[in-house]
Amino acid sequence: MASSLHVPQFPKTYWRASVSLPEFSSLDTSIKTDVAIVGGGITGITAAYMLTKQGMKVTLIDAGNILNGVTGHTTAKITAQHGIIYDELMQHFGADNASLYYQACSDAKQWIEETISKHDINCHYQNEDAYIFTNKDDSISKLETERKAYEQLDIPGEQLDSIPLNIPVQSALKMKNQAQFHPLMYLKQLVEEAVNDGLEIYEHTTATDIEYNKHPAIITRDEHRITCKYVIQASHYPFYDGQGFYPTRMYPERAYIIAVKTPETFPGGMYISADSPTRSIRSTSMDGEDLWLISGENHKPGQGESTMNHYDALMNYAENTFGISEYVYRWSAQDLTTVDNLPYIGPVTKKEDNIFVATGYRKWGMTNGTIAAKILSDRILNKDNPYAALFLPSRFHADPAIRKFTSMNTDVAKHLIKGKLEYTIDNIKDLAPDDAAVTRINGKRTGVYKDSENNLYAVDTTCKHLGCEVNWNAGDRTWDCPCHGSRYAYTGDVIEGPAKEPLNKVEL
Repeated sequence: MASSLHVPQFPKTYWRASVSLPEFSSLDTSIKTDVAIVGGGITGITAAYMLTKQGMKVTLIDAGNILNGVTGHTTAKITAQHGIIYDELMQHFGADNASLYYQACSDAKQWIEETISKHDINCHYQNEDAYIFTNKDDSISKLETERKAYEQLDIPGEQLDSIPLNIPVQSALKMKNQAQFHPLMYLKQLVEEAVNDGLEIYEHTTATDIEYNKHPAIITRDEHRITCKYVIQASHYPFYDGQGFYPTRMYPERAYIIAVKTPETFPGGMYISADSPTRSIRSTSMDGEDLWLISGENHKPGQGESTMNHYDALMNYAENTFGISEYVYRWSAQDLTTVDNLPYIGPVTKKEDNIFVATGYRKWGMTNGTIAAKILSDRILNKDNPYAALFLPSRFHADPAIRKFTSMNTDVAKHLIKGKLEYTIDNIKDLAPDDAAVTRINGKRTGVYKDSENNLYAVDTTCKHLGCEVNWNAGDRTWDCPCHGSRYAYTGDVIEGPAKEPLNKVEL
């Protein structure tokens, strides 16, 4: 690591820092609307744009600020190359469905491109080739198998023994004519268009439940009701499960991103390694210079080593591979993967077919989020969509779903028990500023954080979702649940579901 580099003290995403977004008030009364959308990321905003263009009355709410969730922390690749997946999809779903998945992603890219052109949106959109690369002998055969899947599915691509990026490579698989952009510059314009067409947005408005009378009604934390004909849950984790048992059918993973400047000129292209730990590389423009975005280090939240180690690992990789002249930003993201690796898009359950869910994007939200908005909007508008059946949440494929289902829930049970029994420190007198520890106060497992001004914040560490014990995330200064991925600020406030309520505060 280059010791002279200034490491950003706090995580901050470049996308949020480089664009000014509109602000909206919170909901302070009960209202009626045609479509209520929960979640102000790419799925919710795109669906709102599509539906308002068709004259529907749409209301969108977000528990925080719009575009501050997963969409605001993405790598923003618009691509159908989602790792080594097409041979896997063919094996488990058949060639026709694998081809449908590719076509869905390609249609999402085309829709984004056409929308940018239609509204003349300046969002740094660039067509780029996408590459999966390896420098390990045991991954070459995986790329060869994936290349054969490309050929069978008529996916434009080729296998290479080098890439434009100046790194050691034994083999690479290129998917031609993919894209990248600044996601918030793009979505800001969609927000403005939809608001001009009548969209109502309420920030800092948390949905906690859905009640039925003649129509569904979203209940907010402040006990206001949004009565509507349709609900789109675009909130990453569904806040309303409807006994669809989504926490048992998905698992969360965190990944880390650093934004750096290097002495090298970026050669173009988007890159992701075939090996573990994952290394994903792309660039964007910042003040006329290349800003390199290097990401990876996937792991389940609340599990494993100190999260700062993941940022350090990416920094070491960047410094040793390209050199770093400036370390500008660092941030992390969290996404969900389903038991069979395809997103859940459609009715939350078979019986509740006017309440929709869109989740489980497996870190590829730009294309999956866009196609989700199209599928759900088409359903509301009574239009056929060729991809609706592929992503239905009610599906369950025995292979590989059963094996992963068993593994996921065994892991949850292990961490549920481990958290109750683990060792805690006896006192917090020696706690350093900007550090946290787990102790016991009046017999209760308690998390204590000391800020840079020596103020203490203490919370009961029992997650409000299903009772697992949260662990400290030093890299992002959050309390993270190792079971289903709920995340809380050091104050105990919910940052990310499935938890709906904050951690209980503890008096010191």
